[in-house]
Order: sequence, then structure tokens, then C-alpha cells
Amino acid sequence: MVCHICVYLRPSAVKNKYMNLPIIYHPNYVAPLPEGHRFPMPKFRQLYELLLADGVAQPEQIHTPSRPAQDLIELVHTPDYVQGYCDGTLDTKAQRRIGLPWSPALVNRTCVAVGGTILTAQLALTHGLACNTAGGTHHAFPNYGSGFCIFNDLAIASRVLQKLGLVHKILIVDLDVHQGDGTALIFQADHSVFTFSMHCEVNFPGTKQKSDLDVPLPIGMEDDAYLQTLAIYLPDLLSQVKPDLVLYDAGVDPHVGDRLGKLALTDTGIFRREMQVLSTCIAAGYPIACVIGGGYADDLKSLVWRHSLLHRAASQVYQQYRL
Repeated sequence: MVCHICVYLRPSAVKNKYMNLPIIYHPNYVAPLPEGHRFPMPKFRQLYELLLADGVAQPEQIHTPSRPAQDLIELVHTPDYVQGYCDGTLDTKAQRRIGLPWSPALVNRTCVAVGGTILTAQLALTHGLACNTAGGTHHAFPNYGSGFCIFNDLAIASRVLQKLGLVHKILIVDLDVHQGDGTALIFQADHSVFTFSMHCEVNFPGTKQKSDLDVPLPIGMEDDAYLQTLAIYLPDLLSQVKPDLVLYDAGVDPHVGDRLGKLALTDTGIFRREMQVLSTCIAAGYPIACVIGGGYADDLKSLVWRHSLLHRAASQVYQQYRL
């Protein structure tokens, strides 16, 4: 497969700079899992359907990613790991650490989702703001996967855009409730990518890595305290890092109803967070590419609604700033 920007950037993406917010989705974002598996795989299709049903997105706003060439994934991950996962030859322990049963459909889903985040990042550079309907696999390390994360889409997108000469400096803002440990390790000695993780202190992963800036939060933190904490750090980070692009992991697992979260944000708090992050970045002149990150709930409909708050906020910000 050709390593070139046109693999990802469709003609529709550059036709009209003042079109509506770019939203990235592919039907292959969903792959079959065994019944009862705790990873909420159906949420990706349901999120796409909800955005269309509620008029948050129109069909012409949807951009379809391609599966990236393997050598692009290997900008971050070791060739042995990439080949082993794609071939289904990882040992049982490595598969168990990922937490998702291997299948050819899941391999394709994993790679296409990486392509989605690459495309999201490219469209953010073109339009100022873009949102994926998947992504945020921040627990994937160079030579192994962990915590439902196989390949680290945030890291790969960063490396691809740098390789193409589209950006030099990147700021990763990770507000998933779990520390972005894989991302932190990948970029720990790299000053061209600044990693910021604001997460629940007592939560997975048990062994934390060192981000450029970690902000561990106490169990049970609620909306106002969370948003005040974020406001302490984000504007100064933008001024300090001066990134060419912000990659935003908008996990909704800080929600009070999340099965794996341990924080106590409400739906209103999640929406306020998205408005705060997006407005702060856009008002300061920094393009931002968004992925949906983690979210785990028994009520799938409520979970999908929470994820849609990112796209609802992004649509408002996009129109407000007439990007």
C-alpha cells in the first residue's frame, strides 16, 4: 500500500474549508465479539447512527478512513509484534493481556480504526477541528497490547503526520479516566510530543508510566473540581508547548455511572469538559483532533449518548468559530 497522504485525505476533505465539522467513521469500526464480552463494541456503530438520527451530523460530513500500510503502524510498534498480531500468532499470555479474542475481523477493525485517527488528525489540520467516532487506544505499548488496546492510534497518527512533514510539535491531551501509559512510554524521550494525562489515581493501570505531565485525581471527584483542575493546566500547556496539533482523547469513563471509572462526572460535566477543551484550544489558534476514548456501562444507550457529547460540543464550537 502506498505511504502517501492521499491514502487518507479524501478529495471531499479539501473541497470546501468552510464545510461542516468533519466526522470520521467506518462500518468496520465494529467487529464481532463473543456474547457477553465486557468491551462495548456495538457503541461505535450506535454512536454514528445517533449522530445522524439527531442531526448532529449529515451524511456529507462523514469521512471514511482507509486501512494504513503496515509500515506506518511500525513507526510505533515493533515489526514482530505487528506481524504476530496480524497473523494471530501471539502467545496466549499476550492475547490475554489485550483482553480481546483474536479474529481476522478484529485485526481489520484495529487497523481501520488507526487509519481513522490518522485521517482525523489530517482533517483537523485542514479544518481546525475534526472528530473520530472511535480511537484512544492509549494502553498499547511498542511490543504488546493491553487493556483492550492493540495498536496505539494516538502515537501512530503523531508519527505519520511528523513523517509527512505536516507537523513537528504535538500535544496529546488524555482525559480518559485511566492513565495513557502506553502513550507516555512511547514518547518518554521525545520532546516533539508532549503527553498530558489527567486520570483517576487509584485505577488501571496498576503500574503507571511517566507522562510529561500527569495529574492524578482522587476517587469520586465531581464536575466542578474536575473542570477547575483542568483549567489550571490546559491553557498554560498550550502556551508552553505551542503545538502544531492537539490530539484529544475524550474518554467518558470519568462518568459517575461508568463501570471502570471511579470518578463522578455527570453528563453535564462531560459536555462542559468537551466545550472547555475545544474552546480553549480553538480560541488560542491550535487545531484539535478528537478520539472518543474509553467508556464502559451496562446501559449501552446511555454510554453512546455520553460519547456523542464530544461531537455535539465540537459541532457548536465549529460553528461558533466558523472554522
